[in-house]
Amino acid sequence: MKRALITGVTGQDGSYLAEFLLSKGYEVFGLRRRTSTPNYENVIHIKDKIHWISGDLTDLASLIEAVRIADPHEVYNLAAQSYVAASWPQPLATGQMTAISVTNMLEAVRLVKPEARFYQASSSEMFGKVVETPQKETTPFYPRSPYGVAKVYGHWITVNYRESFGMFACSGILFNHESPRRGLEFVTRKVTDAVARIKHGLQQELRMGNLDALRDWGFAGDYIKAMWLMLQQEQPDDFVISTGEMHTVRELLEVAFSYVGLHYEDYVVIDPEFVRPAEVDLLLGDCTKAKEQLGWELEVSFEQLIKMMVDEDMKRVRAEIKYQEALSAAYV
Repeated sequence: MKRALITGVTGQDGSYLAEFLLSKGYEVFGLRRRTSTPNYENVIHIKDKIHWISGDLTDLASLIEAVRIADPHEVYNLAAQSYVAASWPQPLATGQMTAISVTNMLEAVRLVKPEARFYQASSSEMFGKVVETPQKETTPFYPRSPYGVAKVYGHWITVNYRESFGMFACSGILFNHESPRRGLEFVTRKVTDAVARIKHGLQQELRMGNLDALRDWGFAGDYIKAMWLMLQQEQPDDFVISTGEMHTVRELLEVAFSYVGLHYEDYVVIDPEFVRPAEVDLLLGDCTKAKEQLGWELEVSFEQLIKMMVDEDMKRVRAEIKYQEALSAAYV
């Protein structure tokens, strides 16, 4: 039985990856920070199937112990401060959690289990102010946020450990990938949650920033399969994972609102607060290498993804309303 250690296992990508690896017969170990109120929402259905290890990405000693306990064949480093907007008011914390933590994890693997295969979650935000379109593995980086800068560090330190120590270390340069498990602070989930709340009369407007920003959006459940495929190859390498299609935030709004019979123009308000200090205007990935070398393919389209997210948020909001109604009835 193969063993895998996942950091960020309770997040969107980590939860889908844990499900996927468990379905393939892996023994899955999840690193979690010790908190007073752990959040298991994304993994509650598989919580008892994961071996939990306490640790912190900023503490090398705890990571060394985690690798020793898990004794993994594969390590997936997904944890980070991953919200771009938060990286401007928290640049130092972002540097520690998104950049330096990668070195800590690589060093723990190198010292304890150097033969383990290592996956680093890189990001399309590294391309930032793009110098060519579409962006591929050889496209120069031009990050436009502290988050993007931190991800560039994490990417290159992974390459450095691969070349310096002969480690099987790969980076997946993932373009925007979403799902019903995405946090509410991210634009796709912000939109689909608002659509559900507006449809049910719980919200009157949705405040947004730049509606003309272009992104390459895919389904997280498809993207985690590419992570696994990278670690099954004969040689380590880096891959762009994307849909190869661009959509504006405006298109996102159109699909989400029209799906429930609403017009986004009636509810969306442009708010300068949500405009980034340095905007990334467009991101479009070229995943030819991943398709040809990994045999990776997409299964969920942009429209299917947004409708899936709206369906789940509609279901959740209806459940919230029923709960509140039952609570009110109990006190009548």
